Amino acid sequence: MQTILGANGQIGEELARELKRNYTSDIRIVSRKPVKVNDTDTLFAADLSKREEAIEAVKGSEIAYFTLGMPMNTDLWEKQFAVILRNVIDACKISGTKLVFFDNTYMYPQDSRVLTEQTPFAPVGKKGRVRQQMAEMLLKEMETGQIEAVICRAPEFYGPGKTQSITNTLVFNNIKEDKKLKVPLKDNTLRSLIWTPDASRATALIGNTPDAFGQTWHLPVDENKLTYKQFIALASQVYGRELKYAVIPKFVFKIGAVFNENMKELQELLPRYGYDNLFDDSKFRQRFPDFKVTSYRQGIEQIKEEQKK
Repeated sequence: MQTILGANGQIGEELARELKRNYTSDIRIVSRKPVKVNDTDTLFAADLSKREEAIEAVKGSEIAYFTLGMPMNTDLWEKQFAVILRNVIDACKISGTKLVFFDNTYMYPQDSRVLTEQTPFAPVGKKGRVRQQMAEMLLKEMETGQIEAVICRAPEFYGPGKTQSITNTLVFNNIKEDKKLKVPLKDNTLRSLIWTPDASRATALIGNTPDAFGQTWHLPVDENKLTYKQFIALASQVYGRELKYAVIPKFVFKIGAVFNENMKELQELLPRYGYDNLFDDSKFRQRFPDFKVTSYRQGIEQIKEEQKK
């Protein structure tokens, strides 16, 4: 059995579909209020911040995928995120379950250096420090041989369905609502965006590749790095109309943070939009050369078709 912890979010849902398509029909869906993705899924309601419930949620699993997300609330992250991961690690150790940890890039430095699996952690802000604490917690367990685990790390999302990201919010949601698009800080810095279904497919592949464990993997992105200006120009081609946008300067976000809690939570993530964001996925591409990465054009076309429906 393979278990998805935090299964009804943007990564977990597509992961469940991919596991069913290519690996197993014996899938356990775990969340506080789990919902089936496939007809054959088994549901398990659990609060993973409670150790005993985490142990029961993982029990009997060959592989557990940690795809849990949390609202952009710093207090909640600091109080619960690392506790939940600690409980899951302990549960996997008790049951002899392999752990696949889906991670992000918040713990990396927010500057123009190329990001590889060896890039030292240098987080900006409290959420970044929480992600660093979580990654280091698991790496320590892996290094001491306490658990068989693997880290799958992804940059900012864009995608269909439930995908939540700055790009989806400021670009694609505004296209759907026929509003002017917005770009944070600069439109001429290169961006690395991952198509959410690709992130889930790659995570399933790594989780079912025994020799991939004990390592960190950067998940695959379109090799054709684009600026927001180029990305929106491509979207204009796909949608068949000029999509106008405005670049939002940093001081506007700062003013907004005084009145809007979401804008306040966004502050520590803004520096990365002032620099090229270059995410190196060459390790994955060399190990899995047959993996088909969704191009930006293909992704935008899929979003357009979904919006029509």
